[in-house]
Amino acid sequence: MKLNQVTLPVSNMEVATDFYRRMGFLQIVDTPHYSRFECPDGEASFSLSLEEGKYINGCVIYFESNQLDKLVSDLKEKGFEFDQEPMDMQYLWREAIIHDPSGNKIKLYWAGKNRLDPPWRVERIV
Repeated sequence: MKLNQVTLPVSNMEVATDFYRRMGFLQIVDTPHYSRFECPDGEASFSLSLEEGKYINGCVIYFESNQLDKLVSDLKEKGFEFDQEPMDMQYLWREAIIHDPSGNKIKLYWAGKNRLDPPWRVERIV
């Protein structure tokens, strides 16, 4: 199997799409209630779905960059505000945290080989 996409709920489609376009994502679908973006590197995509009522989204979306510190610096120059500057984590990833205008948590990170092959990796076969 291959992961196709993740869809995030948003409270204001216009504000949300502007946020993600300014982050550098290519918008490939644009409707009043649904938008889809292509990541600038690789074949991954994600989408936004307009939610009219109140919602709670406990998910975290991760975007990987091998130039994390430069990416964060470039985004800060564009006016993006981060909740956490790039920081080395105990699980061997370097992460920065930002929230989109709808409150969705985004982690920009670099994990290198530790993304799929951490020292504690297990192989479980059913």
